[in-house]
Amino acid sequence: MGAQWSKQVERRKLIAAEKKTLRELEESSGCNFPGCDYHPPDRKNWISGLNPEKTHLNQIVWPGTHDSATNKIGIKMVSRPFAQCQSCSIYRQLVIGTRLLDIRVNENRKVCHGILSTYSIDVVINDVKKFISETESEIIILEIRTEFGQNDPPEFEKYLEQQLGEYLIHQDDQVFQKSVAEILPKRIICIWKPQKSDPPKPGSPFWSSGYLKDNWIDTDLPATKFESNLNYLSKQQTVSSRKYFYRVENTVTPQADNPVLCVKPVTKRIHGYARVFITQCYSRSIADRLQVFSTDFIDEDFVDACVGLTYARVEGKA
Repeated sequence: MGAQWSKQVERRKLIAAEKKTLRELEESSGCNFPGCDYHPPDRKNWISGLNPEKTHLNQIVWPGTHDSATNKIGIKMVSRPFAQCQSCSIYRQLVIGTRLLDIRVNENRKVCHGILSTYSIDVVINDVKKFISETESEIIILEIRTEFGQNDPPEFEKYLEQQLGEYLIHQDDQVFQKSVAEILPKRIICIWKPQKSDPPKPGSPFWSSGYLKDNWIDTDLPATKFESNLNYLSKQQTVSSRKYFYRVENTVTPQADNPVLCVKPVTKRIHGYARVFITQCYSRSIADRLQVFSTDFIDEDFVDACVGLTYARVEGKA
């Protein structure tokens, strides 16, 4: 018992030291990058507001959500705090500016996070379609994967095509160089990642897993994750030269050997440092690699940071 207690004390000291590291980095470097002062007048239509003729897909910094459809997962006040990564519905996330959704499903077409499941994928699809019906130029990256340890839902590609076919942007490397206006009226890049089924083929209505890459490290240490994100990002090609999306996740994850297992207090350790991260990308000359930036519990300021950098790129200021 004594050894375990001593281990936890040291663990808390380490977390406190890492939180201090990020605070000091924020104080020394500030949150200053091209477009940092820009705030979209209408977050629901922020891509439209940047001019679809001028805005190319590879210029966009896509605000994303991690475990997007977990707002009602599990049992409230019982299991939900251990799996909930977003508090807003999919529709609300899109309205405040989210443009990449991370959806995990099981064989019953239920959204899940680990062993916990929530509503049907139909809820997600209906929210996406509602948002699309209310906007004209907003492009969405919809990542759907079979959750680890789960089986692929039967005939899932057929289902998705029936639901979203008219909006789907087919898998095509040339899309990255195109303007939003050249892609419209198609609106959704749907990346489908099955566990065992064959991946989508070139030219398919769906995009395979190789088109959305990341380097996830499973840690609850905020400075460790922050530096890891910068390190892996520095190894990527620039957004103008690559033919895939690369995601950085501004998140940390509860660990089983730590007494704090609820998502919100853990991920809060890094949540507020999105603007510091972008600033560091500039100071380290790797901002031209940043493309998809995701978070837990997305908010308007996170969206504005991504949109501001996008605006600067489109206007030739970054």
